[in-house]
Amino acid sequence: MVAPLIEVDNPRVSGLAALERGASAEEALAFFDSLPPMPASMMIAAWRGSVLQTGHRLNGVMEALGWHGKRFEGPEAVHPLVFGKPGALFSVDPAYAPIRLVERWAWIVKSPALTPIARGALEFWRTDKPKGRLRTTEFRGVATATMIYDALPIHDVFRKVDADTALGLMDRRGDKAPAYFFFVLRRDGPATIPLPVKAKEPVYVGAQPV
Repeated sequence: MVAPLIEVDNPRVSGLAALERGASAEEALAFFDSLPPMPASMMIAAWRGSVLQTGHRLNGVMEALGWHGKRFEGPEAVHPLVFGKPGALFSVDPAYAPIRLVERWAWIVKSPALTPIARGALEFWRTDKPKGRLRTTEFRGVATATMIYDALPIHDVFRKVDADTALGLMDRRGDKAPAYFFFVLRRDGPATIPLPVKAKEPVYVGAQPV
């Protein structure tokens, strides 16, 4: 007699669910460090994003602006900031995003009276061109999928929760652990332009491949 197949819950999924109900930056970083690396090849897709509420100054800002997620069309073609609603999504050029200024004056962006103005301003920064690249880099001792902004000193580093869920950490020049901005990506569909997966991707330490 064949034993029945018992589905085992993924503890990483339940752990993420607990963090999404509210967590400290220390708890979020400890969970991030516990996750396995995310292969860069698995990031080729469209992703819906949500912000992990850890008390970071940017919490609430992306939501107020109508952030939808990210889109990875290939290693050289990444759309870091996708806004809008399904059926009316558009990419924004991060070069025009004054992140430090927005972080300092986040309460203005989140103000119900001013949010429509901020959302309207995004229309002026629309772009059809990719503004980031996908690589495998080493961060906190682990080689994992990383999105590199073309115009900003920022790497978004990803760890794998499951095949369709990634935990992201914004590694911005000047930020120190554990005060990172954390977000979650959930697979939202295929990339607009699927590309073949390379057999092996280089691992970068600093600017040099190893």
